[in-house]
Amino acid sequence: MKKGAVVFTSLALLLAFCIPAVAQPSNRAVETIVIEKFDNDGANEWTWNVAASNYVDSEKGFPKLNYFEGQPNSLKYLNASGESSPKVLGVKTSYLRKGENWFEVYPEKEGKPYEIPLIGTVTQIDFWAWGANYLYKLDLLIRDADGRVYTLPATTMAYKGWKNIIVQIPSSIRQHSRLRSGPKSLTFVGFRVHTDPDEYVDDFNIFFDQLKYTTNTLSDIYDGYDLSEADFGNSASSESKE
Repeated sequence: MKKGAVVFTSLALLLAFCIPAVAQPSNRAVETIVIEKFDNDGANEWTWNVAASNYVDSEKGFPKLNYFEGQPNSLKYLNASGESSPKVLGVKTSYLRKGENWFEVYPEKEGKPYEIPLIGTVTQIDFWAWGANYLYKLDLLIRDADGRVYTLPATTMAYKGWKNIIVQIPSSIRQHSRLRSGPKSLTFVGFRVHTDPDEYVDDFNIFFDQLKYTTNTLSDIYDGYDLSEADFGNSASSESKE
């Protein structure tokens, strides 16, 4: 009897480990999602625009935004087939005086600022930025699930050429609303560059390429998730409230 009990217990433990826990998604469902390649090929529903602070030299058309052929050397293997000409997004600014100057590069849709939703629970955002060795600072702007916009320091621009920038998302930032009617995800608002008060401001260029993020796409999926969007239509309960 004791031997049989041991065998039965062992079998039960084996089944417990082998049967998947349907209600608990894997914590290792991590993937990297490309937000924007900046190829200006119309693949995305948004475009890009730039806005600057008061002392930008607007009479000469600054800030200026355009696309240029090129890419970082480390990304060239992704375009080995040569089927298309990769592009990068470039911005040029010039200000009338030194001081606390800034400009923002942001997505827009139908002529209005547009925030790009980020799926799952995001651990980091990374992109390539071309620096001109200026004492400028580059930040990321993101909005959490409570509607607050955070400014995350990315890098100083005191380097030359392309650099891969990785920005970690602090765990203190709420990425999912606890309310069924709340925001569904973190959103990407844009880039912000601000000048050093003692740095030259009359001729600055920056370029962007390959904006992407790393995320656990199943982190906010639970057993019965599909019911959160159930449409009750003209149910008796909804009619009684009218």
